[in-house]
Amino acid sequence: MQVIIDVFSQIFATLWAHKLRSFLTMFGIAWGVGSLLLLVGLGEGFRSGNKRNLSEYGENIMMVFPGRAPVVQGSMNSAREYRLNYQDYLDVKKEAPHVKAVTPVLSTNDVHAVSEFASASGQITGAEPQYNGIRYLPMKQGRWLNDGDEVQKRDVVVLGDEMNRNLFPGRPAIGAFIILNDHRFEVVGTLARVGRGDENSTNTRAYIPFQVMRSDFPLKSEESRDAISALNYQPWVADDHLLAQEEVRKVIARNHHFDYKDQDAFEGWDTVKQAQMMGTIFDAMNEFLGTVGLVTLALGGIGVINIMLVAVSERTREIGLRKALGATNRSIMMQFFAEGILLTLVSGLIGMGLAGGLMGLMGNLNGPGGFDPPRLVPRTALLAIVSLTFAGVAAGLYPANKAARLQPVEALRQE
Repeated sequence: MQVIIDVFSQIFATLWAHKLRSFLTMFGIAWGVGSLLLLVGLGEGFRSGNKRNLSEYGENIMMVFPGRAPVVQGSMNSAREYRLNYQDYLDVKKEAPHVKAVTPVLSTNDVHAVSEFASASGQITGAEPQYNGIRYLPMKQGRWLNDGDEVQKRDVVVLGDEMNRNLFPGRPAIGAFIILNDHRFEVVGTLARVGRGDENSTNTRAYIPFQVMRSDFPLKSEESRDAISALNYQPWVADDHLLAQEEVRKVIARNHHFDYKDQDAFEGWDTVKQAQMMGTIFDAMNEFLGTVGLVTLALGGIGVINIMLVAVSERTREIGLRKALGATNRSIMMQFFAEGILLTLVSGLIGMGLAGGLMGLMGNLNGPGGFDPPRLVPRTALLAIVSLTFAGVAAGLYPANKAARLQPVEALRQE
């Protein structure tokens, strides 16, 4: 135990004797470790924020909207507009085996909502009961639309959080009535707030039964009263999203008389594809940022090797004297090896602590565009510890071996 205490006391005395050099070396390693953790943490924050943003729409959501179908394939100059209709929904529901759930959506912004307390503007959406199983619509109070509302065409409405706050400021909404363009609706449910701030338009919507929307608020200037705004659907599993998309497109193309293989004829959004693309981007970004951090860490390790080699050169006479007095090669090697390891690991732990503290301070901040603050990634922390260990071994082993191989007589001759 006394030997260990003596070794460490000599190490600290040596580091203290060269304060500036030791500080700069430790700063380089701490910077490398801290930047590695912080950069990867930023990438992970972007990844989790993007995943959260997508999850607020629903799980594996796919959408298809009205589009323009070229009369001559590949020539958009000959394109004609087509509208989705309720028959498209019925056919997709019946003929697309890879589609787990599908719902028609009918929306309009040309509606003014009035309660006995206030008025508000927002989007009114007609949806069937399965809509809240496809989209992420957490209930706050009351209930969602059901089959009875749809079949009996009940004048009932579910309010988004912002719409509820505007129409019933500080007052209960369930059981109350609102007027939507001269039509009286009973509020049967309210939704919890979705997203951060004003990022999600779901909060400003009101939802009524699809058949009520279809009869009382049809899309204007349309050739068919059966026209709908969009189809929302889900594949059974995420990996089948392209199969589900192809089945839906085949039905729509057949019903509207154009080739389903013409990519330009479809307007839609595939959150599964977007999540996969973003995952690939973030994986590449993490690899790049991690590489930058590791290179910085390697440079810090080279700095430690350099300072240890300088220390061996400066302490040549000391090494020769100690060996002349009976110090073994092993004891000399152990001292310099421990010095390199200690310098590296302490610097790395300081860097990890500073990076973790900075990420902790940023934990309550909302990132731009809904991205999450950076967070410590255990896998990266483990990688940093392993890298530090290797850097410490490399930084201590070579200089220590060089010191241990010095001959006492030659070392004592050095000026």
